[in-house]
Formats: sequence, structure tokens, C-alpha cells
Amino acid sequence: MNITLQQARKAIEAAEKKAREMGVKMNIAIVDSGANLTAFSRMDGAWLGSIDIAIKKAKTARYFNMDSGEIGKLSQPGQPLFNIEHSNSGLITFPGGVLLKDNNEEIIGAIGVSGSTVDDDHEVATFGANNWK
Repeated sequence: MNITLQQARKAIEAAEKKAREMGVKMNIAIVDSGANLTAFSRMDGAWLGSIDIAIKKAKTARYFNMDSGEIGKLSQPGQPLFNIEHSNSGLITFPGGVLLKDNNEEIIGAIGVSGSTVDDDHEVATFGANNWK
């Protein structure tokens, strides 16, 4: 099952709302269950360099079915996934990529957010992932 465009837009709207509340400007990407870009939003003034990062955070979360920050923990020197960020045409292994699940807890896509600190990015992504239904 894939996230629909309407659902993706709702996730973006939720994430944008949270970003505005926090006073940050974000790039927000939604990918479907096949990690294909479904929707994207660049808030006015958000960093250009964060466009690619937001998309890759969403893809990273979906490729491995876990938050991008969790992959980051596993990819540190001495950990089992060290250097994984060089696979799949480049992954982003820090927080800001979160899975999107339907009411049956089936993965239907992922959201990636970039434009502030990784903690802010993760907070906005998590809010979007939890408030689109």
C-alpha cells in the first residue's frame, strides 16, 4: 500500500504547522512505500542545501524501515552498518526521516525533514508522521 497524494499533503501541512510553531524553515519530503518522491514542500527561506537532505532522509527511513537517526546509531565506527551512508546513491543517517504508517501499522511511506538542527528536524518529521490521518 502507498501513501496517497492527499495523505502526503496532510503530512506536509502538519509538519509545516509544527515548523511554524517552532519558528524554523523546513524542507519536507514525502516518499511512498517504494521510496519514490510523492510530495515536497520548501518553506519560504528554507536552505537550498536541505532539499536533497530531506528527500534522502525520507528514503533512508523507508529503505531500512526505521527512523534515519536509528540508522545513524548503527553506522558509527565499530558498529555493524559502518559506512552504509555510501550505499543507495547516498543515505542520510542522522535524525529527520520517519516512517509513515496507516491505521493498521502498515508502512505506506516516509517523511524527511531538513532545515534546522537534527533535533528540530526529527521533531517536525515526527509531528508530521503522527498528525496526517
